[in-house]
Parts: sequence; structure tokens; C-alpha cells
Amino acid sequence: GFFQSYAVEVDVKDASNATCLYAKWMMRFLITYETNSSGYKNAALNLSSNVTHDGSVCGNDTEAALLAVQFGEGHSWSVNFTKTNETYQGDFITFTYNTNDTSVFPDAKRKGPITVVVKDTMHPVQLNNVFVCHNTDSFEAENVTQIFWNVTVQAFVQNGTVGKKESRCRADTPTSAPTVPPTAANVTTASTTTLSPAPTSAPKPVENPTTGNYSLKSGNKTCLLATVGLQLNVSQVKPLLINVNPKTTTADGTCGNTTATLKLNDGNSTLIGF
Repeated sequence: GFFQSYAVEVDVKDASNATCLYAKWMMRFLITYETNSSGYKNAALNLSSNVTHDGSVCGNDTEAALLAVQFGEGHSWSVNFTKTNETYQGDFITFTYNTNDTSVFPDAKRKGPITVVVKDTMHPVQLNNVFVCHNTDSFEAENVTQIFWNVTVQAFVQNGTVGKKESRCRADTPTSAPTVPPTAANVTTASTTTLSPAPTSAPKPVENPTTGNYSLKSGNKTCLLATVGLQLNVSQVKPLLINVNPKTTTADGTCGNTTATLKLNDGNSTLIGF
């Protein structure tokens, strides 16, 4: 895959050995941390092939379901789900990374586990439906970027059988927009894959984006160079295509020994990050 990370599959059973919570997904973490030299480094934390799911909970009408995984040298990630009479949804994501893992965080100034809690962006999903999102989604909080893709999840599974009806994220829903691969974090609003009315008219064609030259320097040397034309495809009710204008776009970021980050900005907003 594009990201060197393992897929995780978790099948949580209840007391009768019936499936009550099922998930399969891929994820990766980009973390900026302070070093002993008072500088900052970027670390990429991927899932290993050895993942446990201790502490996962089925949940019920009064108790939240919890999907929890542990991996690597003291790292963990979890999301809790609550339900109403007809829907379930994710509430909070908790991610803990351990800077004592020197293979990922060499020369880290702060030692030990660090926890980041964020509000989940998953919208309500009908009970007995499976939430599916193949497109990449990401969000940032406290110097951590969490990246997810190829997500399949169902909380509060009924009768021990994972549902067959899918609720797709909006980024996966087919539209009449030009087939331009998405290059920005996609909206994760869930929408079912039942038939919906087609747009009455095709979107107005957008010209090809202008090629721009973007570069980063480390001291006097160029450490990252990108020559590329970029177009953002925003998946929503009315698809939106935006060409990135090199004349008004600036580049910043960092170069490390094993990772580099390139952010393209328009004014005070980050358009896209690599």
C-alpha cells in the first residue's frame, strides 16, 4: 500500500461467543515531538503485525462500546461508540504514543506515554448497518495527525451477525464529478448506498491545474522538491473541484532523517499536506 502499515481486524465476542463489535481498518500516525537539542522532529508511527485488542467492550443500551487496540512498544488507540434507538456513532478517539520507543522517537525530550483525545467525526449510522470508508481520512490534534483508510466497522452487532447493508462515507459515494483522485482529507459523513436522485446537470468542467514548483530547504540545501499540478476534489452533495494556484500558494514543512513533511498554504489555511 501507499502507507507501510498493517491492516487490523478486531472481532469482539460477547459472553455467548457471538460477535458484538467488528472492525477492520488501516491507520498511521504522524507525530511532531521535541528533542533534547531543543529542536523538533517528525515521526511516523505505523501499526505492527502484532496487534492486541485487550479492553474492547461490547456495549449495550446504557454502556458505550469500546474498540481498543495496542501495538508496538507501548502504543494504543481506541474509539468508543454510543447508540440511540435507531443509530450508533463514534464519540471520542483516544491515542497514546510512548516516546520511550527510541526506534520511533530517537532523542525525545519528553519520555513516557502521551495521550491525545479528540472528538470523533463519524456521523450516526443505522443500527445493523456497516460503516465503510475506503478513501483516506485524517485529522490533526496536538502535533499528531491520524490517518485512516479502508475502514469497515459495526458497533452493537445484532444477533451475532455483521450486517450486509453498508453506510458509505460521502467520499466513497459515486457522483457525476470528473474522476479525479482525491488529494485532500475527505469528509467522513456517512450516507447509505441506496439509490439517490442523479444531478440534473453535469458539473462545469474545470481546466487542468497549473504546474507549480514547491521546495523546502535545510540550511542552504534543498531537501525536498515537488513539481506538480494539484486539483482538490471535495466530495459533497454538489461536488467541488478546486485548482491549486502556484502564484498564491506557499510551501513550508520540515525535512528529517527518515521523514519529510510538505505543507502547501494559501494565506493562513493549509490546503494540503504531504
